[in-house]
Amino acid sequence: MADMGAFREAVAGWAGGGPEGPARELVDRLGVRVAVLLEGPSDVAAVDALAARRGRELAAEGVCLLSMSGAMNVGRYARLLGPPGLGLRLTGLCDERERPYYARGLERAGAAPHGFFVCAADLEDELVRALGPSRVAELVRAEDDQRPLQTFLNQPAQRGLPAQRQMRRFLGTKSGRKIHYGRVLVEALEPDRVPAPLDGLLAGLLTERRATPWWP
Repeated sequence: MADMGAFREAVAGWAGGGPEGPARELVDRLGVRVAVLLEGPSDVAAVDALAARRGRELAAEGVCLLSMSGAMNVGRYARLLGPPGLGLRLTGLCDERERPYYARGLERAGAAPHGFFVCAADLEDELVRALGPSRVAELVRAEDDQRPLQTFLNQPAQRGLPAQRQMRRFLGTKSGRKIHYGRVLVEALEPDRVPAPLDGLLAGLLTERRATPWWP
């Protein structure tokens, strides 16, 4: 039986120049109504973890979390999934520095940007600030990554940097680490400390009513 993973694969293949047929067939069979456009798999892991904490089954709600493999692909995904393509409602997260890519890409696809929520730097930065660098360091030790963290912190380039920046940089120093900690950090959040962009995104998926976005 087809599942949301099959739809994600079909969309990725279509975005890479493959046929549109598989994605178009699956969108109806699975009842997909919303596409959440995310820059990479670590963002997908974080959103999925928060949904699970809140007892949400996004696939059953017709919501698909999609990694675009980079912010500059937003225009392509918006064309395929938004008004010119499958006609899905589009929402997602956006890093502040990449807001212009999203604005242009969504505008060209005839999609409104007001369903997108902006992270000041990126989602990892939002999570580290929400938890605090000391708590993140505790979680790193609990995940048996103390030695890699200490090696990283001893590098000359890291000395003197604020702990917030050090921890954010550490999360991106190894392939797969950001994905792993996207879930770990979200699962460690206190309910009232969920970063506003992430919280707003999930709230906006609850019904067709949109939560108040960070996009002006």
